[in-house]
Amino acid sequence: MTTTTTAQDLVLVALDVPHEQRAEPGALSLALAGAEAIDLVMRGALSVDGDRMVPGPRRPADDGLLDRAAATLVRNEPYETVENWLWRRGPGLAAAYVAELERSGLIDRPRPKRHKFWARPADPDRRADVLARRAAQARAASCEPVLVELLAATRRQDTSSWQRRDDPGDDAVVTVLAAVGEAVTHLAAARLRRAIEIDAFDNIWRA
Repeated sequence: MTTTTTAQDLVLVALDVPHEQRAEPGALSLALAGAEAIDLVMRGALSVDGDRMVPGPRRPADDGLLDRAAATLVRNEPYETVENWLWRRGPGLAAAYVAELERSGLIDRPRPKRHKFWARPADPDRRADVLARRAAQARAASCEPVLVELLAATRRQDTSSWQRRDDPGDDAVVTVLAAVGEAVTHLAAARLRRAIEIDAFDNIWRA
């Protein structure tokens, strides 16, 4: 594989960091749904009108997951909001991309008893396709704004050493990035509320 999508680059960079910096799977899945939307916009297969995702002509992407994303776009007015797309498309997407990258040889399959989601990046001495991983890292390190903003949205990826740009470009891209940030924030808040409720219940049970 010589060309990767934004979503694939996002996974490759997210995996290739110390464990404590790795994105939480739910947040990464939301960011991946946003990356797919941005890739579709860049391919002319999607436009964004306000907060609505307006499908364009079907354009095969030569990528199974991205083609599947395009196939699931709502094609009836009033169309789907970006927020709804993230929550509908996102669940389980991180695991799906890891599995796909394993099949393509861009990351190694995990050793026995290791959680599948945290697969290891491919060994550079054994896989020519590791060039894709290096290209993803170069894209992030070069401050490519879309990838950096998606990584930052996951909240655990360290982007402090990268100079983030104010303008990622197209208005549609800006809209998607903003929606990803809001969705991840809502996810974190919901999990915090659940944790507080569980702690409160445990305290009552012990009393």
